[in-house]
Formats: sequence, structure tokens, C-alpha cells
Amino acid sequence: MTFSVKDYVDYCVSAAALIAENKDYITELDAVTGDGDHWANMNMGFQQIVDSRQELENISYADLFKKIGMMMMKGIGGSSGVLYGSAYLSASKIMEDVDNLDINRLSQVITAMLEGICKRGNSGPGMKTMIDTLDAAASELKAALTEGVDERKALERMEQGAKRGMESTARMEAVRGRACYQADKGVGHLDPGAVTMYYQLKTLSDCMQKNAGTEKQME
Repeated sequence: MTFSVKDYVDYCVSAAALIAENKDYITELDAVTGDGDHWANMNMGFQQIVDSRQELENISYADLFKKIGMMMMKGIGGSSGVLYGSAYLSASKIMEDVDNLDINRLSQVITAMLEGICKRGNSGPGMKTMIDTLDAAASELKAALTEGVDERKALERMEQGAKRGMESTARMEAVRGRACYQADKGVGHLDPGAVTMYYQLKTLSDCMQKNAGTEKQME
């Protein structure tokens, strides 16, 4: 399976659409546990990618990730923007001199993103953040590849891991942000950042599975 720069930009456009569609849900979640602006910030960051689609389709993978990182820093703003920027800048190093994203490289990219976010945010799993979604997805994909399952199954397991990670945040107490000052510390509510991270990983899994299916039909 190969996933070109154009394929990745197409994925970003699809992720942007899914995030846009869930405006009310994400805003309601964030109104309970955060400042209520998570959806607006994420939507702004992804819309910058959509608006720059033609430019982004014609550069290298490493430059694509660098540009996305800078766009997210600028568009999302605040701590989330910095963390997303760090994720993509870390991932860009994995894609130096690489033309296509295959399943093994994807595992490396997701791990690099996770490490970039954790290092920049001085955070880790269990703190009720997007890290919980990304960490579970990275672990499940790595396990699937170690077991030698086929590409589409590995992608399905990545998405399932991401979903479990997202859902686990409802049982966690917030360590940072507005929710940590509430009496219940956000327990019983999903973290909105974990949800939007899940949307991205679900969309990426769907797009890469579709790409793999198309390639198989052409064989």
C-alpha cells in the first residue's frame, strides 16, 4: 500500500469535513470540560489546510508535514496549536526523502507525533487529553504489525485503539485545563481533544483502507 502526498492532503480535507460536521457536539463537550472554543480552533486550523490544498499537493512529504505543523500552530492557536505543530514537525523527520506513506512508516509517524506532543506538553497517557487517543492508536498499530496482520486489518485495529483511547477519557480526572478545577474534574465526560484526535485517526484509517482496496483491485 502506498499513500502519496496528494492522498494525505485528501485525508486532511476529509478530516476537516468530519470536524466541521460535528461542530455542535464538540462545542457542547468543551463547554462542560473546557473553554468552549476547541471546535472553533480545530476547524480554523483544518480550514487553513483545505484552503492551501493545491499548494500542499505539490511538495515533498517532509515539507508537507512541516507546513501543516506551522499552519496548525497559527490556525489552532493556544496550547493545542503548539502541540499539533510539535507533532507534525516531529513526524516530518520520519518522512525525509520518502515519497509515499506505507503502513510501517505510518506507525513510525504516529509514534513520532505522540512523542512530539508528550515532550512539548510535558504530558503523557492518563491525563485526559488527545494523547490518550493517539497513544492507544499507536500501540495497537504497532502490535498489529508485530503480529503480521494484513494492512487493512492493521488500520482497523489502529482505529479501534483510537476509539478505546478516546472513550477511556470519560473515566479520567482532568490534570490540566479548566476541567481540573471542577468538583468532578471532568469525570463522566469525554475530552474534546481526544474526540477530535479520534476523528482524524478514524478518517486516516478509512482513507488508507480505501487506497489499499483500490490498489488491490488494480492488481
